Amino acid sequence: MALSPYRLAKAREVYNYFNVFNAISWNLLVGIIITLFALRLGASSTYIGLLGASFYASLFFLPLGKVLARRFSIINIFSAAWSLRSVGMVFAAAAPFFEYAGHRNLALLFIMIGVFAFQIFRGIGMIGNNPVLSELASGPDRGSYMTQIQIINSAIGMFGSFVVAMVLGMEPPLFVYSILLVLGVITGVISGYVIKKVPEPPNEQDSKKVHLIDIFKDAFAQDSLRHFMVILFLIALVSGVTRTFVVVYAREVFGHSDGLISLYSVFGGLGYLLAGLSVKFLVDRIGAKPLFLVCVIIGLVSIIPVIFFPSAAVANMTGAILFLVFLFFMLNFGFLGSEGIAQTYFLALIPPDKILNLGILYFFIFGIAGAAGSFLAGLLVDFLLFVGVTPFAAFKVLYLIMGVLAVAALAMQKKMKPLGSLPLRGALEVIFSFRDLRAISLLDKLNKAQDSREEELLLGALHDTPSSLAVGGLLETARSPRLATRLESIRALEKMQVLSTEAEKALIDDIVNNPFTTAYISARILGNNGSTAAIPLLRELAVSDDYMLAGEAIIALAKMKDETFRPQIEQIILDTKNLRLRIMGSQALGMYHNPASISVLLEILRTADLPPYLRDEVVLSIAAIIDTQQKFYRILVRYKSDNSLSGALAMDEVEASNEYVNSILSAKKKVSKDTVFAITSHAGNFQNAVSRYVKDSAGDDLSRWILELPDEYCKNGNVVKPVFSGAVLDGGLSVHNCLRLLIVHWAAQELRIWAAKVK
Repeated sequence: MALSPYRLAKAREVYNYFNVFNAISWNLLVGIIITLFALRLGASSTYIGLLGASFYASLFFLPLGKVLARRFSIINIFSAAWSLRSVGMVFAAAAPFFEYAGHRNLALLFIMIGVFAFQIFRGIGMIGNNPVLSELASGPDRGSYMTQIQIINSAIGMFGSFVVAMVLGMEPPLFVYSILLVLGVITGVISGYVIKKVPEPPNEQDSKKVHLIDIFKDAFAQDSLRHFMVILFLIALVSGVTRTFVVVYAREVFGHSDGLISLYSVFGGLGYLLAGLSVKFLVDRIGAKPLFLVCVIIGLVSIIPVIFFPSAAVANMTGAILFLVFLFFMLNFGFLGSEGIAQTYFLALIPPDKILNLGILYFFIFGIAGAAGSFLAGLLVDFLLFVGVTPFAAFKVLYLIMGVLAVAALAMQKKMKPLGSLPLRGALEVIFSFRDLRAISLLDKLNKAQDSREEELLLGALHDTPSSLAVGGLLETARSPRLATRLESIRALEKMQVLSTEAEKALIDDIVNNPFTTAYISARILGNNGSTAAIPLLRELAVSDDYMLAGEAIIALAKMKDETFRPQIEQIILDTKNLRLRIMGSQALGMYHNPASISVLLEILRTADLPPYLRDEVVLSIAAIIDTQQKFYRILVRYKSDNSLSGALAMDEVEASNEYVNSILSAKKKVSKDTVFAITSHAGNFQNAVSRYVKDSAGDDLSRWILELPDEYCKNGNVVKPVFSGAVLDGGLSVHNCLRLLIVHWAAQELRIWAAKVK
């Protein structure tokens, strides 16, 4: 049973405390300090490789933890193992005393015993890692919460490295290492105690004994999981080797002190911290896969300078320090970041009922890759040194091999399942898009908003920052019980260029459930985005009592060219007394561009006491149908500014068209004289007909003039000509100067078209 929101928050709080003490203990026991300690005692590259391998070898003890989990609770195993792993490092803390007694090899042996004891108990305790994380990271913020844990670890690691760097200085006495290790043991025991307060995760349904070989068979039978495990193997190998041996590289090639190398690790911690912050900010919006690939690419970029670093630059202290700072930072940002996001991807890839078993497989792959890589890398470096290769060249060879393996892993990324993530190109567009990053930031703030007023302000900002990444968060707030919040959320959705299927469904639900409030906006958005799935519902709502919703439904259907419903729209605007609905219905008919609707619109103009705002909308809709709305709109605006210009504007149209006709016909040498005479004669009659129409309201001459326009050059002439020729004779319509202007404008346009098209 999933934890309630309150219990989940309390459990996460406890786990955060555990992570603080655990991170302190880790950095004081097996962080960079143990590698520096061993190097101080003259350890070889093979020895360092074994220390690095121990970290991964611990993962082979997970099956023992699984056996214990059949008899004891997972949390108790986790707690006991975490305390015992720290106590095991007492062996390493005793190593300086053997060095002082002149037994260096014994001192190195005690360090190895302590480290392996630490890692063995760690491996047993890690049986609880994935179940606990899966329980605490449930919900839509899975990725960001898991990355928050990474941020805590990296922040403390960075601070711990800085403290270690200050303590170690240049060449500290060996007993200083013992003091630091004892502090690590104490904080480790505390972390084991704190983890006991985390709720026990649910047991897996399948309680049957499952052999490791069966887990492997089950996993590798699934293409997606098999491909991921191969990629994980390569990345874990490269990550383990590059980060383990960068310490040796700094000491053996550049000859830098323990304190200075510890300071480099501060920048390594900073890289890990920034990787965690970046992933936390982005993972729940763009997905784990592209972030995993970006981190691997960054890690690969950090390897390349090692391969091409010039030998002459080694002696330059300033250049060497800057280079190593960059190297530590980028390696940790890239490869530690990729390890962290890989676990997030893995938990999303596998079913919840297989987390325990497949989690063992995950760590086995991780362990095999890291242990084998670290050990073999140490052997390779020692072998190259043995045959006379310089340390500088030996590390070039090592990092060249690691670079090739990283490239191989990237080449296989197409086989990874997206799991709802953006493609890599889309993810990079988001990362480099200020608009998308701002939208993500606003969504994070929206999730933490404390009151409705703050929600409204943030939603208003999202409206001004349209991003497809915001859709998920906006859909959540669109279900708010508060009207203002729903209204702002849906308004923000209106700015999206493309609607997802989930967004369309949410808007359809809003239309059904929220009439008289936000439903009309949802209808408008669906129409703007051409949501054909909503057409049946929009047809029903075109006669809704909510006239705003009915009007937006009508316009939405018109935008989607639902020609079948057009006759019903005509009937609706003829029957309704609601002026707003008549305006919206008229606009919809204009969008259809069907000349058959002109008669219906003219019928509205015959209404007594017609409001000017409705008249203007109807006339503009007629202009839209005859494809002259943009040009006529400027004429109408000029007329509205000064009504006395009606006659002058009409005659200007006549004069302009006649000039155009004379100009274009004079340029057409091949047009017959009879044709030219017919057009110019008709143009000459046009002026007299319009003059009588606008001055004396006598439309008989203009009516005949319109009917004499040739059909072959007149678009939809068989419908429009009879309608307009009748309209100029209708006294009920002639009272509308704006309609008379439109008819004259249309006639002038048709005259131009005739002259232009004639051959």
